[in-house]
Amino acid sequence: MTAQAALLSAQGIGKTVKSGINDLVILQEIDLSVTSGEAVAIVGASGSGKSTLLAILAGLDTPTVGSVQLDNEDVFALDEDARAQLRGRAVGFVFQSFQLLPALSALENVMLPLELAGRPDARAAAAAMLERVGLGERLGHYPKHLSGGEQQRVALARAFVVQPKLLMADEPTGSLDAAAGEAVIKLMFELNAQAGTTLVMVTHDEQLAQRCGRIVRLAGGKIVP
Repeated sequence: MTAQAALLSAQGIGKTVKSGINDLVILQEIDLSVTSGEAVAIVGASGSGKSTLLAILAGLDTPTVGSVQLDNEDVFALDEDARAQLRGRAVGFVFQSFQLLPALSALENVMLPLELAGRPDARAAAAAMLERVGLGERLGHYPKHLSGGEQQRVALARAFVVQPKLLMADEPTGSLDAAAGEAVIKLMFELNAQAGTTLVMVTHDEQLAQRCGRIVRLAGGKIVP
């Protein structure tokens, strides 16, 4: 696998932060390439650095050393505004905590990234995506009136409605019970396959990781066999 063929490529990623008078090494010597259409799970124990790695790959956090190429862009050569534009164009996100805006309805939450992109069909496209995830009757409901599983389906709709090249998911079932979590994961993989999206997912769930085409294991801030 070459960096040239990769949608996402990280070279020499390291992350060190101050902890009192000491340096705390979170990541070190991370090289990772992901090609278009792949489904990759990043797994590791709590504190292994997997969520920090995902944030760096998305340009949401900055490494101490190393570089990331995303969709042929050098992420950390861009200023923050340009990084945000790149994420808006190429990346969809699904988080454990859903990250829905409580003052917006389900429809408005899904419309938001489309409106930011200047899409004139934002309302119709968002409504169609919510219908696709089984929430066609919940368009006007606010997050507090939705179950956890329903909120995560709104988050999936918001992620996929922009037709991203890359979906990044951080413990997408971590806040859900087993039944709701399984329904969300089934839907996520269905949408991913239909859209041909590349998937990079952080999870501690080995069974979930096995559903991806490749597993990357982290321990002590390093990729291990």
